[in-house]
Amino acid sequence: MNKSDVDKCIEAGKISQRLREYIKEIVEPGRLLDEIADLISDKIEELGARAAFPVSLAIDDVAAHFSPNIGDDRKAEGLLKVDFGIAIDGFIADSAISIDLTEDNRHKELIESVELALDKALSFIKEDPTIGEIGDLIGSTIESKGFSPVVNLSGHSIDRHQIHAGITIPNYNNGNSNKLGEGLYAVEPFATTGEGRVYNGGPGNVYELIEEKSVRSPIARKVLSFIVEKYKTLPFALRDVEKEFGGMVRLGMRELEQQGIIQHHLQLVEKSHKPVAQAEHTFIKKDGEVVVSTKD
Repeated sequence: MNKSDVDKCIEAGKISQRLREYIKEIVEPGRLLDEIADLISDKIEELGARAAFPVSLAIDDVAAHFSPNIGDDRKAEGLLKVDFGIAIDGFIADSAISIDLTEDNRHKELIESVELALDKALSFIKEDPTIGEIGDLIGSTIESKGFSPVVNLSGHSIDRHQIHAGITIPNYNNGNSNKLGEGLYAVEPFATTGEGRVYNGGPGNVYELIEEKSVRSPIARKVLSFIVEKYKTLPFALRDVEKEFGGMVRLGMRELEQQGIIQHHLQLVEKSHKPVAQAEHTFIKKDGEVVVSTKD
């Protein structure tokens, strides 16, 4: 990355910091997830950026990948994970927080475990450890607090217009002796009181373009053109496309999915159906330095 690229990453990170504080203000027990998603989307636009992916509002044992549809009557409750991304000219800041909405604050220690693991990992990365060593620190920190790391969720490298760029930063020691090269990365500890694995659950309402092909129906062609122009390789939500085309868009989306043009990302659910907490920051590694873009 050149200086201009780094500056855009930093700018995206600063907007992410402001959005994080805004999210803490608007999330409250009983508020509709649909409303929260709209408020976050509007705030991103107000801050002069665009979403790098649909905000994920995952409750309790749903670890990730849930975007409410328009009119969804589900409300904020329990242990809510808010995962959000900011893009400036395709350069991304990926961040997540967990919010305990229970009356007795029962998830406080679980949330603290991922926040501590994240802070320790970000400091440790400055020492240029191996990828396996980073995972070992994250996993052992979570386990020291009496919880289990979610081993089949991980942090990741980030490229321009691409949220997951191939390199994983695990939440356990996977034995990887490679070190992180220069680039943009997200560290993303997940912890649970359960088994520590997730599986594909119900519809997450989040999609991604896989490849462009010719399609038959006019609505599918219009939807595909819209997706390519607006989102490129970035994920998008059904709610975003419905706002453009209305309810009939689902027919076009189904055709695109059946032809392998778009992929539907399902909810990721903890295997033993226990609550999951998440924390995430993005950092830049360049010229021997590590800069966390999404944190003061």
